[in-house]
Amino acid sequence: MVTGWVAAILVVPAVVLGLPYLLSAPPADAEVRRLEAMEEWVRSVSGVLTAGVGLEQAIMTSLRSTPEPIRPEVSRLVGRIRARWGTVPALRIFADELNDPTGDLIAANLILGAKRRGAGLASVLDALAESVGDDVRARREIEADRAKPRSNARLITLISVAVLGFLALSGDYVAPYRTPFGQALLIVLLTLYAGALLWMRKMSQGKPMPRFIGQSVRDEAVAA
Repeated sequence: MVTGWVAAILVVPAVVLGLPYLLSAPPADAEVRRLEAMEEWVRSVSGVLTAGVGLEQAIMTSLRSTPEPIRPEVSRLVGRIRARWGTVPALRIFADELNDPTGDLIAANLILGAKRRGAGLASVLDALAESVGDDVRARREIEADRAKPRSNARLITLISVAVLGFLALSGDYVAPYRTPFGQALLIVLLTLYAGALLWMRKMSQGKPMPRFIGQSVRDEAVAA
């Protein structure tokens, strides 16, 4: 209000709040680590099953060696089994908590094993772990291909902010925007430019695979 730049009331908070998001790394690395943890956990459950114990006991025993990225979800699953929950409902909630299509695949195989109680569940889980491992390697290759455009997007964002900040402080360049109409036009132009930066960041991210199990999927099916 002192300088006459009322547009700064909107522009400055938007820059302070939006810049960290534009420069932050996407959650792809965390997703890959969770996939690796799922693969390791499935192998652990399979290894315990080969010792001749039941599925519920194998899940509870696997908690000791569960990798950290999915330990909270497995801990809650073990807690429900120990609290005498049905294995199938507990595994469905487990899939919802993992919130990942690969987690749905793991939960679906465990649910089938809990219903049929066959002797071949360990071999099925071994094959599933191999499939998850292939998925992890494919995801890593995809993320390596996406790393360059993401780096370019962050670099363009930094250059844009630096140039706009320099021009704003120079005085002469932004002088025509001092009028009320000019400041409104400036907000529109900056909004469009920020939208282009967000679009560029979104293009460097992949679309998540659809899930096929869990409460959220049932709700979507009912709504449809």
